[in-house]
Amino acid sequence: MVRCVLRGKFKHELKLKKGKLLNTDIAVVGDTVEFDMADEREGVIHTVYPRKNFISRKAPRIKGSSVRGERLEQVIAANIDRLFIVASFGIPEFNNRVIDRFIVVAESSDIHPVLIFNKIDLAISEEEIEFWDKLYTGLGYKIYKTSALTGEGFEELKNDVRGVKSMFWGHSGVGKSSVLNALYPKLNLATGLISNYSRKGRHTTVIVNMNRIDDTTFLIDTPGIREVAPFGIKKEDLGHYFVEFVDYLQECKYKPCTHHHEPGCAVIDAVENEKISSERYESYLRLLENIEDDMIF
Repeated sequence: MVRCVLRGKFKHELKLKKGKLLNTDIAVVGDTVEFDMADEREGVIHTVYPRKNFISRKAPRIKGSSVRGERLEQVIAANIDRLFIVASFGIPEFNNRVIDRFIVVAESSDIHPVLIFNKIDLAISEEEIEFWDKLYTGLGYKIYKTSALTGEGFEELKNDVRGVKSMFWGHSGVGKSSVLNALYPKLNLATGLISNYSRKGRHTTVIVNMNRIDDTTFLIDTPGIREVAPFGIKKEDLGHYFVEFVDYLQECKYKPCTHHHEPGCAVIDAVENEKISSERYESYLRLLENIEDDMIF
């Protein structure tokens, strides 16, 4: 492994008209680059090749800041073959609204994600697992049900990551690093405890890291996050990233339609007739509200 820095020319390419930096995500984990050795220890990147895809989110707000307005983009990883969204049962509790946010980010990047339901041994009941399994498989999402305690689900999952570049993403504490350790124990990634006070995860992975398993298999481990807000999506376009909405979008009476309060909305009608789940529609409304909030200046 060679530690690299960016050549100074890239800084000029990032400047806005006002002279401020747009972001610093010129090269991220997963990018294909060329570099020269500056000395025995450090390389200097001089070329970053175009990405086939990337996963990003709105950059977190600065703590304590009262400034409102559009947030910058934070690119997390690039050139991903397979994206696994990890959720858990028990601690932290299963949160479908968080999962739906991750799904929207993936779908807006033209990546159809795979879901991992981890810690299934801590679920309240089999019925709880089956309910969410049926909902998401019915939408076309593949699901792995795993438990680091029992070892369930990892053999099949291991076949799915072999020979590709995979990214594992999820809420804090859901067990991403534990899943990777179960797949490949030699990784020996740090894992953390759940806070007894908040019942939420503590950060154990603090940077995005790509682990090379062999010449064709790479696993990207990401820090657990407590907020994920899709970047660059307008409120009138959000419905396109909820796959079950697609069949109804062209049937709305008014266009554009936010599928919130408009009369003659085919999506609202589908929810009322139980053709679209109320759980997913509630996730949609929460995301719509966040998008509107971000546009207040």
